[in-house]
Amino acid sequence: MEREQLLLLITTPLYIFVIGLEIILSNWNKWGLYTLKDTLTNLYLMLLNMGLDIAMRFIIAFSALQFMYNHRIFNLEHNWMYWVGLAIGIDFLYYWLHWADHYCRLFWAVHVTHHSSEFYNLSTGFRSSVFEPVYRFIFYLPLPLLGFEVIDIMFLHSALQIYGILVHTQKVRHLPKFLEYFLVSPSHHRVHHGSNIKYLDKNMGMTLIIWDRMFGTFQEEDPNEPVVYGLTKNPNDRGPINIVFHEWKNIWNDLKKPVSFTTKLKYIIMPPGWSHDGSTQTSSQIRKQQN
Repeated sequence: MEREQLLLLITTPLYIFVIGLEIILSNWNKWGLYTLKDTLTNLYLMLLNMGLDIAMRFIIAFSALQFMYNHRIFNLEHNWMYWVGLAIGIDFLYYWLHWADHYCRLFWAVHVTHHSSEFYNLSTGFRSSVFEPVYRFIFYLPLPLLGFEVIDIMFLHSALQIYGILVHTQKVRHLPKFLEYFLVSPSHHRVHHGSNIKYLDKNMGMTLIIWDRMFGTFQEEDPNEPVVYGLTKNPNDRGPINIVFHEWKNIWNDLKKPVSFTTKLKYIIMPPGWSHDGSTQTSSQIRKQQN
């Protein structure tokens, strides 16, 4: 049995158990963490993402990564340092993938589905960015070039995502302080899902929070400012088509404006909220105004 299949066999009952337990506790204690429609939307987006991920592996992702491995710079031994180095490398490159998802509107149009729920629970971890598999592999191309095997990259990426899914909870307040210095905690990731101006586009790490501390995207959860989940402007239509494509529609409306080609291009590549006339603003611009 391949390692990823074994991982799926182990984690599926784990996810069912922890999500089921959180649903039971939420209903019992009237926490209001779940609704049926929102949970089904999470499942729907996960299945779309999974199908496209499998297709992209066969179409181009595996071949592109393998091409880089065939031209690798180093021949690495499979020892403990290999696996530690690969884990750090994946997490580092994921940080930049996630950063691009938030700071380039083209990628944000894909990633926005993950943030579009006004609920926050363990099932939110499965609210996938449907089209991310189309470009995700590009960010990982340096790894096989350095000598990491493609099957190892894919396996460890899947393994690290287990942790990334399990931090989607409101009911674990904090990890021990020394762990929260370098590990992404549920508290850190709650901030990431906040629509509060203070929390927008913060805490990009999947497993390690050190990249956010290093590159200026870290934000502590403020006990005096509860996290408001969702988007700054939530879509009214949460149907199965609009929930995936609503930001693409917004981009198209901006591209129809009577502006120059360069300005139209900026509406695609600049951060979400950018506008040529200041009618809408990016999260950074809004924060500067408030300070």
